[in-house]
Amino acid sequence: MDDRRVYINPQNNLLALEEPIYTLVDVEKPNTFRNLFPYDEIPKIAFNDRIVPHKLPDEIFITDTTFRDGQQSRAPYTTEQIVTIYDYLHRLGGPKGIIRQCEFFLYSKKDRDAVYKCLERGYRYPEVTSWIRASKKDFELVKEIGLKETGILVSCSDYHIFYKMKMTRRQAMEHYLNVVRECLETGVAARCHLEDITRSDIHGFVIPFCSELMKLSQEYNIPVKVRACDTMGYGVNFPGAVLPRSVQGIIYGIMTHAGVPSEWLEWHGHNDFYKAVTNSTTAWLYGAAAVNCSLFGIGERTGNTPLEAMVFEYAQLKGTLDGMDTRVITEIAEYYEKEIGYRIPSRTPFVGRNFNVTRAGIHADGLIKNEEIYNIFNTEKFLNRPVKVAVSNTSGLAGIAHWINSYYKLKDERALDKNHPLVAKVKEWVDQEYDNGRITVITDEEMIEVVGNAMRDLGIVVDNPGSLT
Repeated sequence: MDDRRVYINPQNNLLALEEPIYTLVDVEKPNTFRNLFPYDEIPKIAFNDRIVPHKLPDEIFITDTTFRDGQQSRAPYTTEQIVTIYDYLHRLGGPKGIIRQCEFFLYSKKDRDAVYKCLERGYRYPEVTSWIRASKKDFELVKEIGLKETGILVSCSDYHIFYKMKMTRRQAMEHYLNVVRECLETGVAARCHLEDITRSDIHGFVIPFCSELMKLSQEYNIPVKVRACDTMGYGVNFPGAVLPRSVQGIIYGIMTHAGVPSEWLEWHGHNDFYKAVTNSTTAWLYGAAAVNCSLFGIGERTGNTPLEAMVFEYAQLKGTLDGMDTRVITEIAEYYEKEIGYRIPSRTPFVGRNFNVTRAGIHADGLIKNEEIYNIFNTEKFLNRPVKVAVSNTSGLAGIAHWINSYYKLKDERALDKNHPLVAKVKEWVDQEYDNGRITVITDEEMIEVVGNAMRDLGIVVDNPGSLT
């Protein structure tokens, strides 16, 4: 018999059943959810059709792990590079600090030097925080630098507790709580990174553990944050999916059963199954105030949730950028390519060289008439990236005209249409190239030379840059 009380929820005026209290289930053998994760088969997505309500927080924000998780899959950044990127993130986040925090490793002198230099900037946002393992030795580094908050690794699946840590659930919980308590005793706020949460026993370990964390927070009157880490990218956002893979189920359980407030709850996703962005947005929609990201998604294995993606997800959900300067995203991409030597895949949304470049002639014809037809938004306004076309055998007269107008910044009445003699002459050269067997697109460098030759042949004067008469 279920003795839970039925009451009217004041938030939605609907009948609700009093939530149960979950206690630690200290199993003798690990629960690896073998029905969902058969290692010699593709993981399964199962459903029980239990639906939880949307609960978008009044305030949502982004936290950054470029200097932590982002450094685990590439050559370490130099101190100067870290400080420069930190400056960019400060500008991108705007005066409201939508990019709220950056987390750092503390293990090398280089990392600690970067932390000191970033602290010297004096920015309120992004706040400088750290990441440590659940050990007292690591915590000494946090105390030495004097940070106000640190992340602590608290692996929560039986895969980690039994196989990696060689502990029972109770031993793991007691170990984690001791480290968090020591953190709080010195006045430092703790951020608990629940590693591998999408393979964990949500009701048997995660919720009881988070409940104990909230008790510690009340005891010391210091925030204890919870980061739900989809370490292997198993999370799904499908309504009615079963735990532990359900993103909204995890967020609902931690908030409703463990009492973790939205502003202390954060989602950290990986992209192993191409779901990092949608899962992060789902975490926002169902109550997590923060999503943890890295620039360009650079991170362990397939990477993390791309920070630039969540900037535009934020704008779509909230209907405003809230002061974020999205043009900085292009500056960061250029810095990575020119100064750091990182090559961004050309079709990467928002930052790839060709993300708003079209090659199809019929699309180019639409662009020349009205760029809204084939451009996602005003990319020139928000990213300093005007829409472009790449010239090929399928570009046609319209594509060539659009390339010329874009390169020479010809707008309104000065723009060339596809019937202009210059366009026709360039197209003759393009057609000849492909008639001779060419299969690659025409490069911008080639177009500059060919257009210049055609202008001279037609007696067209060029006053570079930005004019063509």
